[in-house]
Amino acid sequence: MRRLVIILLIFGLFTGLACSVALANEVCYKCHDKKNFSGKFTHGPVAQGKCGDCHNPHVAKYPGLLQGEGATLCYSCHKRSKTEFAKGVVHQPVRDGKCLGCHAPHAAGHDGLLRKNLAETCFVCHQEMAKPQAVSHKPFAQGQCTVCHQPHQAKNDQLLKMEADALCLSCHQQAQGSAGHRGFPRKLTGCLSCHNPHGSSRKGLVRQHLHQPFAEKKCDSCHGAQQNTGSEACLHCHAGIKTTMMAPHNHMFAGTENGCILCHSPHAGDDKKILKTSGNKVCQSCHQDTFSRYAQSQHRHPKIDSCSDCHEVHGSDRLAMLRDDGNQVCSRCHLTQGKFSHPVGDKVIDQRTGQMMTCVTCHDPMGSPHRYHLVLSAKRELCTQCHRSY
Repeated sequence: MRRLVIILLIFGLFTGLACSVALANEVCYKCHDKKNFSGKFTHGPVAQGKCGDCHNPHVAKYPGLLQGEGATLCYSCHKRSKTEFAKGVVHQPVRDGKCLGCHAPHAAGHDGLLRKNLAETCFVCHQEMAKPQAVSHKPFAQGQCTVCHQPHQAKNDQLLKMEADALCLSCHQQAQGSAGHRGFPRKLTGCLSCHNPHGSSRKGLVRQHLHQPFAEKKCDSCHGAQQNTGSEACLHCHAGIKTTMMAPHNHMFAGTENGCILCHSPHAGDDKKILKTSGNKVCQSCHQDTFSRYAQSQHRHPKIDSCSDCHEVHGSDRLAMLRDDGNQVCSRCHLTQGKFSHPVGDKVIDQRTGQMMTCVTCHDPMGSPHRYHLVLSAKRELCTQCHRSY
């Protein structure tokens, strides 16, 4: 008899739970169309009718009556993910807490609650990768980006699952002995020095633009016992760059043993300047803080084509490696005949620093939380930095 009572109690408990889940669902679905919360894959709380895990039914501090903001809400359940995503190199959307940029919060037709299929999800941001190529790497052609990449964080800048060459050789085990490599020892350079891992117009995924000695098969122009090593090998031909690199303001790697190949591939590249990746991404590999600040800024500088529009990439006589004096760089786009009220130039001195007043004295070209890219609020805070009597 006692056993029967226990069984009935357990049955009643689960029945009550099922009823409460159904009730929660039905209350919400009176206003919210049920079709919007169903799909091949459903978020656990939605499937269980636990709308209140994420939403407050009456009032909330955040849009959508959410209990928390952005990734903070997601991490309240996905605690292990929060710990893992704090390690190594973190994907920009993850760093910015934009989980919903890729994932649907309720239901989706794709595994992992992705809003679109894997490749389309990646192409939302990586639009340049969506361009069709004559020759495509098989995983890329099949839209399987995660064969090579980690979507959230990794130990390297490209978010690869392992070191690049090891990753390539995990599939291409016979690559080093193939005819095209002519016995060239892989340890002397990386696979990506010559090959594009996604696609190319050239056979064998060889990158679009070839270094002239490489294209002419004159390997001994750079390699050999009698040749220079590191950056000196590059500057033997590119002598004009050497002078620029010795400018007062240059890259911290300029003139170092491997300085050139931090940005350039010695053999082939997809850029005419044989950069390891597209222009701004080369800069971003070191200047991530600047790019993150720009991305998070409420008032961004209008998009420009390249960092090199304003900066001399090898070296300059000017601070921040600018191509010209600060005001001149700005006035290339911002006409001096426009409306502005504060004088600038060599006769206008910033009393705080004793230096010439320039556009960047008041404006931050990399973005700002204040209107007009001002470094401080224009109401009083900015002006009273100098005009203290007011």
